[in-house]
Amino acid sequence: MLENMSRCNRSLLSLSLTSLALALSILAFCTSYWCEGTHKVVKPLCLSPVKLKNCGQNNKQTRLRKKALANAVHYIWETGEDKYMLRYFHTGFWLSCEAHNEEEKCRSFIELTPGETQGVLWLSVVSEFAYIGLLAMGFLLMWVEVLCLCAHKEMYALKINAFAAICTVLSGLMGMVAHMMYTTVFQLTVSIGPKDWRPQTWDYGWSFALAWISFSCCMAAAVFTLNSYTKTLIEMKHRARVRLEEARAAIQAPSYDEVLQKEQHVRNQLNVIEESIDFNHFRENWKTLNKQQQKELSIQMEMYG
Repeated sequence: MLENMSRCNRSLLSLSLTSLALALSILAFCTSYWCEGTHKVVKPLCLSPVKLKNCGQNNKQTRLRKKALANAVHYIWETGEDKYMLRYFHTGFWLSCEAHNEEEKCRSFIELTPGETQGVLWLSVVSEFAYIGLLAMGFLLMWVEVLCLCAHKEMYALKINAFAAICTVLSGLMGMVAHMMYTTVFQLTVSIGPKDWRPQTWDYGWSFALAWISFSCCMAAAVFTLNSYTKTLIEMKHRARVRLEEARAAIQAPSYDEVLQKEQHVRNQLNVIEESIDFNHFRENWKTLNKQQQKELSIQMEMYG
């Protein structure tokens, strides 16, 4: 498919993939759904049958709860898992949010990470910024390349294409490093992070999926850009070789037969001159020679005309 595409279409394809990668990377970086799961927390007082008496008396839900438990067993021992509940949470680069009834409470994920892993997390954040910045630079360079192609400035477009390819490749490498470092930091925080935050179960969220889709689009754009650069160079070298061969054919030397005819003509003229050296017949031979030269000149003009 790429072999049949024009240079402008290849550039537009790379530009489309780069713009998609840039949009997805910004969306993933700004959201907090990289990882999600559940925390195990102690039940609030109003959800505990034993501690129900400590809730406020004016709470309607409390009164309904008491009525529902009126005919229940008289003695309930809260031991083991009975006094815990699971609470949903989601985490990103910046925030870790937990569901509290009908609202969410968020904390800074950087503050939750252990001290020895905060440096890695900041390095991951810097790498993510570099990933987005290089993607944006590649996006702008590809736009300039398309404008140069529309203006029929192929050499400028080729040079810009080379810089765009370098930016896109470097961007993909930085993105991969950033994503892997964040994953490492999160796993360490799960293991040695604050006890009130450690998740019971967790998995990767849709922000994490968007980040890797963005990385895939970025690398695909880099491959297409490098392919376009290489193919354009090959096409330009081929056109230059064809023009050189045409120029050589235009100034090609005369054939061997033509050289022999010219040499024979010169020899005939020399023989005539030698024969006309005789003083008695010189004038007559000279006139005859002039006539022959005129005839041969007309023949020669017809031959090369």
